[in-house]
Amino acid sequence: MNNSDNKTTSKLYFIKAFELQRRGKYEDAINNYERSIKLFPTAEAFTFLGWTYSFMGNFERAIEECKNAIEVDPEYGNSYNDIGTYHMKLGNYDEALIWFELALKAKRYDHYEFAHFNLGVLFERKGMWFEAVEEYRKAIEINPDYDPAKRAFLALQGKLN
Repeated sequence: MNNSDNKTTSKLYFIKAFELQRRGKYEDAINNYERSIKLFPTAEAFTFLGWTYSFMGNFERAIEECKNAIEVDPEYGNSYNDIGTYHMKLGNYDEALIWFELALKAKRYDHYEFAHFNLGVLFERKGMWFEAVEEYRKAIEINPDYDPAKRAFLALQGKLN
C-alpha cells in the first residue's frame, strides 16, 4: 500500500470508529481508531481515541492519547482543551488551567469558545467569580449561539447580583 492508500484507508477506519463511538461501542471504536493511527497517524485520530477512553472513565489514558496527538500536530487545539477537561474531571484544576491556556494559543482550533467556557467553569469552581464571568463572556462573543456559555454566564450573573 502506498501513502495515499494508507491515508484513505486510515480515514475509513476513523469514520467507522467515530460511528461506533457514537453508538457506545467503545472497545470497537478504540480498535478502529488504533487501526487508523497505525496506517496514518493524525492528531484528530489520537484525540478522538482519547475522547473514547474518557467516555470509559479512563482519563489518564485519554490524556496520554491527547499528548500523542500534540506530538503529531502541536497546533491542533482540541487536544489541549481535552487534556484540560480531563484534568478538571480528575480535580487537577491548576494543571487544567495550563492546558486551556495552551488551547487558546493553538493555531488550528475551530472552537476557542470551548476553552473559554472550560476556563469559566474552572474559575467558577475555584470561587473566582469575576474571572469566570469574563471567560463565559468571551465564549459567547466568539459564538453567540453557544448555549452552555450563555446559561453559565446568566446563572453566575444572577448569583453575583
